[in-house]
Amino acid sequence: MKISSQEEYGLRCLLRLAKAEENGQTLTIHEIAAGEGLSAPYVAKLLGVMRHGGIIESERGRAGGYRLAASLTDIRLGAVLMILGEPLFDEPGYCERHKGSETEGTCVHHGGCNLRAVWLTLENWMRRALDQITLADLLRGEQHIAELLRARLLEPARELAPWPAARHSLSVVTDDS
Repeated sequence: MKISSQEEYGLRCLLRLAKAEENGQTLTIHEIAAGEGLSAPYVAKLLGVMRHGGIIESERGRAGGYRLAASLTDIRLGAVLMILGEPLFDEPGYCERHKGSETEGTCVHHGGCNLRAVWLTLENWMRRALDQITLADLLRGEQHIAELLRARLLEPARELAPWPAARHSLSVVTDDS
């Protein structure tokens, strides 16, 4: 999985706004840019994308700035990443992009693609996992996030498992057997 610069820096700017929100403050583009070591035009672009996506709001004037459009517990990481980036797996265009360089028309695996099922299943699992993480969770610190992910990701993994847990272990056959 690759995280784009827009996703990474957009999330960092959003977390800075979330911290300010806890103190009842709004932040300007220049304050966010200075705090994150980014250029003001780039921060303006990121904030524009998030404002257009409904995650943040802006207020004009002397006491203006940017703030979250919802509570820390209502803004989910999955939604933020969809606004800042693209799906991990883009199913509508997948078959067209990977049909083969020597073919015209449909993919040579049309109707029997094993890989598409893997990518689609992982996309769905990842989306469900990311949607379980809120900005409030992210503000609790790195150690909390690791524990939270272990606890919350166990359920989505169980839901997608196509076989009983006993089949997860591998046995090795040797010549001595």
